[in-house]
Amino acid sequence: MISKLDKTLNFHHQALGLRAARQELLASNIANSDTPNFKAKDIDFSGVLREKLSASSPATALNTTSPQHIGNGKDHGIGNSILYRIPMQPSIDGNTVDMDSERTRFADNSIQYDASITFINMQFRHLQTAMQER
Repeated sequence: MISKLDKTLNFHHQALGLRAARQELLASNIANSDTPNFKAKDIDFSGVLREKLSASSPATALNTTSPQHIGNGKDHGIGNSILYRIPMQPSIDGNTVDMDSERTRFADNSIQYDASITFINMQFRHLQTAMQER
């Protein structure tokens, strides 16, 4: 029972970390929508999550004394998984951010994040109900 709960929580822990990192990427895209030559970035969420879950041992974070050190953990392990988006309609200034697309992805990612939080809360409520005396 504990291993099943641990596996479920690990899945949601990894998914929430990746959703948060993706939200930062999408927010950066939106913030730089008027920056010349800015290239929109994203990740293949399902591919990165699959890769994280298939890892046999959890990644160990480096101890750092400065935020400029390599591997400070802020990217949730997506550093090598960042992809550049191919624009639907190229702009004159070289910017590849499509605001309609970015807003849609941002909202979808936010809904998925909230759904994972709700699912975790329900798992704990069910567990708490099972442990109560009746």
